Amino acid sequence: MSLNARDPSRCKLIAGLRKGSKAVLPPMAIVWPCTLPVDAYAAAGRSLEVPRADCPDCFEPMGFWSGYFRFVRHKGSCLKIWVPRGRCVTCSKTHALLPAFCTLNRLDQVESIGEVIASVVRGPSGVRPAAEHLGVPHTTARGWLRRFRSNARRLAVAFAALCVDLGADAPAPVSDPMTFALGAIAASWRGACALPGWLAVHPWRFCSSVCGGSLFSTNTNSPWLVVGRRRFMPPVP
Repeated sequence: MSLNARDPSRCKLIAGLRKGSKAVLPPMAIVWPCTLPVDAYAAAGRSLEVPRADCPDCFEPMGFWSGYFRFVRHKGSCLKIWVPRGRCVTCSKTHALLPAFCTLNRLDQVESIGEVIASVVRGPSGVRPAAEHLGVPHTTARGWLRRFRSNARRLAVAFAALCVDLGADAPAPVSDPMTFALGAIAASWRGACALPGWLAVHPWRFCSSVCGGSLFSTNTNSPWLVVGRRRFMPPVP
């Protein structure tokens, strides 16, 4: 799924290009660019107001339809948060509306994951000191690095393309794919900040929004961000 970069408050998401009229899209989370702190989101519970999203299959506005609880690790503590679901009246499909500080199949908030990755890739810190600083098991942090390393080339090329479309200067390629990926993510976020609403979104939440929460998943599809209803991120071999 991809969201409308011009208006994160409306959280428009659309699907990738279909092949044929009856193509079936893979299930992916709808990630909305939440700017609330994790603890404030958790404290709000079910009373939190979440923006309505359009159905990623038929593009019709969805209504809210129950939800579920999940946990997020924030500053060493596991917080229980409510994840609402949207339901399309037209096609009757439901989709979870995941806040941008979450990633698929990961307990920790995306800022923590990103901080560990940046500390190890760009700085002198090793995995163990970076993990201890955030209070997460070093084996967990090591898994983040491994997954980011395996996705680095795909992310680097995709986010560099996003920079170009947003009118920002894309970083020059470097020999280390992880360094290139970090630079491309940061540059594309700076480009998105010129658009309404995106300056308040943390860079790693922006990244999670672009990727549909699949930043550290095994998904081999390229992430893409959609401005309006136009897909412009190219597939990466």
